[in-house]
Amino acid sequence: MGAKKVLITGGAGFVGSHLADELLEHGYSVRALDNLAPQVHGEAAGRPDYLADDVELQIGDVRDRDAVARALKGVDAVYHFAATVGVGQSMYQIAEYTSVNGEGTAVLLEALAQKPVERLVVASSMSIYGEGLYSDRHGKLMAGQERSLKQLKAHDWEVRGPDGEPLKPVPTPECKCPAVPSVYAISKYQQERLCMTVGRAYGIPTVGLRFFNIYGTRQALSNPYTGVLAIFAARFLNNNAPLVNEDGEQQRDFVSVHDIAQACRLALEVPEAADQVFNVGSGEHFSIRQIAEQMAEVLGKPQIQPQIVGRCRVGDIRNCFADIALARDVLGYAPAVALEEGLVEIAEWLEGQTAVDKVADASRELAARGLAV
Repeated sequence: MGAKKVLITGGAGFVGSHLADELLEHGYSVRALDNLAPQVHGEAAGRPDYLADDVELQIGDVRDRDAVARALKGVDAVYHFAATVGVGQSMYQIAEYTSVNGEGTAVLLEALAQKPVERLVVASSMSIYGEGLYSDRHGKLMAGQERSLKQLKAHDWEVRGPDGEPLKPVPTPECKCPAVPSVYAISKYQQERLCMTVGRAYGIPTVGLRFFNIYGTRQALSNPYTGVLAIFAARFLNNNAPLVNEDGEQQRDFVSVHDIAQACRLALEVPEAADQVFNVGSGEHFSIRQIAEQMAEVLGKPQIQPQIVGRCRVGDIRNCFADIALARDVLGYAPAVALEEGLVEIAEWLEGQTAVDKVADASRELAARGLAV
């Protein structure tokens, strides 16, 4: 019997290409369907140099029924990673995000309904939680409420309880109700629920993975709407200070793309994972200010201190970091890359990279649209 053949939609991108490496290393055959979007891959992009030679790349849009049908031929399992990403941009490119993330998922699922596969794994996002889980001074747990525009305009960044007291963020488990605060978050929740619902209806064992803040090599450094570490890297490469929103004390879970790839493979291989949704993070949390300062040290540019801009993008949240107990228990997931180790890897990779710093332009765009307060 030959190797299992796996399709990764969005497979030429940052996460998809690392997953392809992981799967090839474990004996799978890999096909990628990717439209090589210019914002991610550059204008007139071809096959990325970092994509493993053994990956069969088909160039096409996940909304194209014919392209999807071709990509699914002979496939045993599917990872659905194709998506347009970025909270800020989603708030004005509403039709594009809804089309790529929603319609693209629907087209894929209609094809799978006609020819089910052994497993479907969908990339969901921590963004669907909105604010994470919190506790009050008595230890009572409660979901963080979205901060009002009035509060944000007053530069009152904290999430507060019913009596106005600041709440303490705690790890967010999968049972926390979604509170989708941006178009991007809405579209990712739609992707997740469409896959889980249609998978159940058509007997396709489906796994949802809610990724937290992923970092690593191969991120699109010239895309100002990508992950925060890549955005900071672009600033540092151009000897510009990283721009940090609010007061810099907002907390996130930063997880290495290598650990993400591990979790993705386990989601394919572990029978008990079927029909469940898992957080995938590091289980650690850091403030955005800490991340900027650590990057400066690792890159040998400690003199470039983060610029705290004291504003917030509409759709942003204050705190959210992962409770990964379920992934540990069911998948056997064990994050192995510490943040410092991961930052060193990024620093080494950056030595051969160039980046067009578009962060200031993106900030001006959001401000002009009234999407930064």
